[in-house]
Amino acid sequence: MEAVLNKAEAIKLLEIDPWLKPFEYDIGLRMDRYSAVKRALLGDAPNLKAIANGHLFFGFHPADGGWYYREWAPGAQALNLIGDFNEWNTKAHPLNKKENGCWEIFIPGEDALAHMSRVKVRVKANGISRDRIPLYIKRIDKDSGTGDFAGQIWQPPEPFRWTDGDFYVDHSRPLFIYEAHVGMSQEKEGIGTFKEFTDNMLCRVKANGYNTIQLMAVMEHPYYGSFGYQVSNFFAVSSWMGTPDDLKELINTAHSMGITVLLDLVHSHSVKNFAEGINEFDGTEYQFFHSGSRGDHPAWDSKLFNYGKHEVIHFLLSNIKFWLEEYHFDGFRFDGITSMLYKHHGLGVAFDNYKKYFSMDTDLDAVTYLQFANELIREVRPDAVTIAEDMSGMPGMCLPIEYGGIGFDYRLAMGVPDFWISTLRKCSDEEWSMHRMWHELTTRRAGEKNIGYAESHDQAMVGDKTIIFWLADKEMYWHMAKGDNSLHIDRAISLHKLIRFITMTLAGEGYLNFMGNEFGHPEWIDFPREGNGWSYKYARRQWSLAENRNLKYEYLYAFDRDMISFAKSYNIPGTGYATNLWIDERDKIMAYSKSGVVFLFNFNPSTSFTQFGIPVEEEGEYRVVFDTDDKRFGGQSRIARDIVYRTTRLPEKGDKPGIIIYSPSRTALALEKV
Repeated sequence: MEAVLNKAEAIKLLEIDPWLKPFEYDIGLRMDRYSAVKRALLGDAPNLKAIANGHLFFGFHPADGGWYYREWAPGAQALNLIGDFNEWNTKAHPLNKKENGCWEIFIPGEDALAHMSRVKVRVKANGISRDRIPLYIKRIDKDSGTGDFAGQIWQPPEPFRWTDGDFYVDHSRPLFIYEAHVGMSQEKEGIGTFKEFTDNMLCRVKANGYNTIQLMAVMEHPYYGSFGYQVSNFFAVSSWMGTPDDLKELINTAHSMGITVLLDLVHSHSVKNFAEGINEFDGTEYQFFHSGSRGDHPAWDSKLFNYGKHEVIHFLLSNIKFWLEEYHFDGFRFDGITSMLYKHHGLGVAFDNYKKYFSMDTDLDAVTYLQFANELIREVRPDAVTIAEDMSGMPGMCLPIEYGGIGFDYRLAMGVPDFWISTLRKCSDEEWSMHRMWHELTTRRAGEKNIGYAESHDQAMVGDKTIIFWLADKEMYWHMAKGDNSLHIDRAISLHKLIRFITMTLAGEGYLNFMGNEFGHPEWIDFPREGNGWSYKYARRQWSLAENRNLKYEYLYAFDRDMISFAKSYNIPGTGYATNLWIDERDKIMAYSKSGVVFLFNFNPSTSFTQFGIPVEEEGEYRVVFDTDDKRFGGQSRIARDIVYRTTRLPEKGDKPGIIIYSPSRTALALEKV
């Protein structure tokens, strides 16, 4: 124990957050576990990149004079490859058992397995034979007549030609992330494709100023309505939306436009399915997952990986390397981190003190795996980006591993959308707390970067509401025409702009928006299911609303585009913390400075202040460079852009230097020093 304590004393995480001092031993234990498991995994290999090659050995690989097919199935009694190439003969192509639970067959003939051949493997275990999909298959084919899923050989005669060799992620610029689901990205009542996204959406993302897209539901999932979070085949591109080459074309084109592409990576759990997934592939429940109740997620009805098993670590690390190298993804948003980190999965737990991060409920194996994942990603792509979806606030999540951290670049500021929804649900406009708003938008762990967002896909699902729907509700159906004067809609549009603007400027070192929310897409997301007659009506994006010059959606669309442009011009998210200049709880006013820009927000529902004094840090002359009241954004153009404001002393605010300016109700403005 003494050696661990001495090691922990040198961990920089403790210097960054002194509140962790009582948990010195726990953090030392974290680092000892990381070092010991890494030594065992590597053996004589120089690094994780050298061993994360399962996808290069297992699965289907052309070779001189034929094809190799290999699987890892230690609990199986027999494996037989079947497919249309052998007329689904269950005895023609038996695999031979090798060392360490590996199985192998060489199929002579370079044309023995043709491109797009359908294949399965019959696995005999415990005396029972099941037809399964190969673990490392790159594509799944669903028979439109029978609904039967099978693996599909993907080996086109002409390999895809990449042209993005000089693309890299510039970490000096903030991320403006466009979270997107390819299938529901089109206006048609059906499933959008990778090709349609490339043709119709990338130009939209670029024009709106976003420099990063975060693609959901890319990994194969049998149930479309799972939003891609019930993954069945970890090396396969979602067959719902196109082919592997279609996805490569999307990413290659995005790179040519200067757009970073992140994969929404699901390593937190796996679908239970036998026919489509990896569950009990070799006949044992413990091949990939924990045994017994620990292997089942009580809320998601899915299987939970055993991160303490070296073969599982190898499988998942190889998966990461595969997506980076095969598809040129620029990084990952890791889904469900909280569920991974704790044996209780964060369900019903309030993380209100540090003891809850370092208890018997913490899964140290998962912590170690996440450290390995981040280390491997940097070895393969030093410029890659990693984002953690963790609602618990685990200390060190976004600090380097050598500091005692877990190694992510960013964490999602998940408390921010929760704050906004709670405020909209529970508080009248007069009850909004400026101090609580400042606290929720600015409080984060020292040295750890956040992606701020007001809402993501989570808030758009059936059972919840988007911000615009909380604000406008059914009035959106009747009063969004520009000629329709509705105080209810005016309020909704004004607050929608204020919420997004203050979130973007305060809540993180990057910013995220879910597609369509930027213009206040109406209603919710409801995927086809029995309860809605298998309709796609609510699983699409109605871009025509934003582009209709007669509707008020155009105001919000223009505002979002100009807000992003303004933020990039002044590097707003990229400059860290803001300075609180003034908060007035009674009048619902907040002022702060960031990146040399002074911001003034008036959340008052009825009062405009004709002579409001804003304290500033530097004396001089100021002018308005951006405001939410512009007519192009559905405002009343009450804020002058052509006036230069000279500082004066503000006796009512401690005789601080400041400027006197008109602050209309429910508006925000930004000033720069001339």
